[in-house]
Amino acid sequence: MPNLDDILEHIGEFDLFQRQVFFVLCFVSAAFTPIYVGVVFLGFTPKHRCLSPGVAELSSQCGWSLEEELNYTVPEQGRHGESFSSQCRRYNVDWNTTGLGCINPLENFTVYGNRSSIPLTPCQDGWVYSSSGSSIVTEFNLVCEDSWKVDLFQSCVNAGFFLGSVYIGYIADRFGRKLCLVVTILVSAISGVLLAFAPSYLWMVIFRFLQGLVSKGSWTAGYILITEVVGPSHRKTVGILYQVAFTVGLLLLDGVAYAIPHWRWLQLAVTLPCFPVLFCYWCLPESPRWLISQKQNDKAMKIVNYIAKKNGKKLPAHFQNINLEEEGGEKLSPSFMDLVRTPQMRKHTFILMLTSALLYQGLIMHMAMAGGDMYLDFFYSALVEFPAAFIIILTINRIGRRYPWAVATLVAGAACLIMALIPKDIHWLKVTVGCIGRMGITVSFEMVCFVNTELYPTFLRNLGVMVCSSLCDVGGILAPFIVYRLAEIWHELPLIVFAVVGLIAGGLVVLLPETKGKILPETIEDVENLHRQENPREKIIYLHVQTQEVAH
Repeated sequence: MPNLDDILEHIGEFDLFQRQVFFVLCFVSAAFTPIYVGVVFLGFTPKHRCLSPGVAELSSQCGWSLEEELNYTVPEQGRHGESFSSQCRRYNVDWNTTGLGCINPLENFTVYGNRSSIPLTPCQDGWVYSSSGSSIVTEFNLVCEDSWKVDLFQSCVNAGFFLGSVYIGYIADRFGRKLCLVVTILVSAISGVLLAFAPSYLWMVIFRFLQGLVSKGSWTAGYILITEVVGPSHRKTVGILYQVAFTVGLLLLDGVAYAIPHWRWLQLAVTLPCFPVLFCYWCLPESPRWLISQKQNDKAMKIVNYIAKKNGKKLPAHFQNINLEEEGGEKLSPSFMDLVRTPQMRKHTFILMLTSALLYQGLIMHMAMAGGDMYLDFFYSALVEFPAAFIIILTINRIGRRYPWAVATLVAGAACLIMALIPKDIHWLKVTVGCIGRMGITVSFEMVCFVNTELYPTFLRNLGVMVCSSLCDVGGILAPFIVYRLAEIWHELPLIVFAVVGLIAGGLVVLLPETKGKILPETIEDVENLHRQENPREKIIYLHVQTQEVAH
């Protein structure tokens, strides 16, 4: 009985129909970018200082420059640079007092003696920000004692990823890829619009959490769908290019954020384009591979015939029936226990769940702390992801999946360690090593999504990918707190944490089976047999001898 891959070889593995589907799903991939890393722009923290009543009027009367105003009225300004006191404390004096001089006005408060003895007070009247645009930080004053709320804002997105990945993975395997994809896009778009009109910080966090709850599920469902409707010879390339669309989304986000420096308008600009994608519902097929696993062969054959028609091909007569070969005749339903029921499934799930988003998100956030032009820094770091995809395409067929993945993760971990040891005054070397680390973790992160689909059977594939992905998101939840809070202790301490995570994860990847040149597993038994094919050279020789014997 022929399988779906056999049929796709005759009706087109990546012809017109699959290309149309791929184009639509690439937009889904790019639209996920603002949710995943949008905090870089939405939560941008500009330079700031306390608002001191009366200072603006005095500065205007005296004709001070900005530098003079800061030196005269901001604690520790000019002596310790940007410190906690200069950003989060102000002098406890009345600047509206008459008779203040324009040259060192603090001397007029003789009761306090010298300047260092003047008491400080928190910023009771708000802050003055140096940015002309706006972010959630400037609107809700998420600085100083409330700076942790920016970390929480991003952590809520990852918490949504964590919880949503599990149940959305189940829905995709239980009710189909297409339905799951459309519903999650709709909920994510509505939540994104509501976020743009959030009246308070609490509502903003709630809507952001809802976006996280469904958005990663839609991205992964799109990834699963496109890899299941193309033939095996194009599956790897399509999977990589689907993730390259995410990188294109990074560049587009950077450009839109530069053009629209106000967070509410920016949020609307990156969300509203998601609604037209819903009209592509009729352009997307249900996965015939999923239909087969659900014993819906008639529906699967209708989609196969439609694909053949759109591709201008004719399905051969002996391919009129397809079937999923399995031991029993029962319909296969996904179960969480299946992920750990057998030895190989247990090992795959354990190792894949340790591949943390901590390193990927953490490096993006930490590189943004280096200073300089935020938009250019983001642009350069996004460009690094293109050669990462090129490296995958070059190595994935020649070497395989496992070793490039392991090496890339180890390189990322080692780069983080080296960065932590490089002195701050050698900035160019620090940035160079950081880019190498970013490239390594990008290769690793893209390889995770690709290999995940090859290590789980069809009926369990979406659930398995989602569960492992959700467990990876635990690292994403911790990333903002590790980057920003540990950096207050020692600026390079987050890099040490990232190095440890990268080195451990890279070592564990070697224990996974190589999936190069193997068809997607359809049953759990297929997964258990993956590790048994360890010597392909002997098998090739064996098949060659057998072929000669048959010829005689």
